[in-house]
Amino acid sequence: MPTKRSYVSPRREQAAAHTRELILRSATGLFADRGYGRVTVGDIAAGAGVSPKTVFASLGSKSDILNEIVDAAVRDSGHERALRSVRVAQDPVAVLEAVARGTRTGNESKYAVHEAIRKALPSHEDGEVLWERATADYRAALREAARRLHALASLPYSQEETADLLWFWFGPAGWRTLVAEAGWSWDRAQEFLLRTATVTLHAPSHERR
Repeated sequence: MPTKRSYVSPRREQAAAHTRELILRSATGLFADRGYGRVTVGDIAAGAGVSPKTVFASLGSKSDILNEIVDAAVRDSGHERALRSVRVAQDPVAVLEAVARGTRTGNESKYAVHEAIRKALPSHEDGEVLWERATADYRAALREAARRLHALASLPYSQEETADLLWFWFGPAGWRTLVAEAGWSWDRAQEFLLRTATVTLHAPSHERR
């Protein structure tokens, strides 16, 4: 007797994907606004217009939802696109321009996601691991940018120190300090960070003593 094949409805799959998107959007906004520890599955469900049972069936627990938010942010960060510009840059200034442009795009487009993750760290059971997962590709991209800078020019810092400085300037904290805390526009923050990085990395060593 032939095995009966289960029928998968494309419309049902689309509806399920849409429901997941609504839940993730609701959770991201609530985590970013209130903080992970102050949000319940019921809150997420209400924001998505579904039942708590649907939230659990679609994505699992609150911790599972945050994990999916992190994974989706890493997938959609655009770091590979930024790295392509870094790899073809022919001078250090072009490398720094690619870094400034790429990290600005990622931080601006994923601002709510970054806030959700940042506010989850103090109360999440695996906050340190979560942060490492969220930033691993980001830091790796900046390390590659540092390698490219050192391949193109003699710099006053070691390659590791250069990578640390790129993280200091262009990591999430640098963007957040200027835009969210100081109220700068993204354009102004990008211009300032790029200028600071360019001047610092190109200044003769005796000027910084």
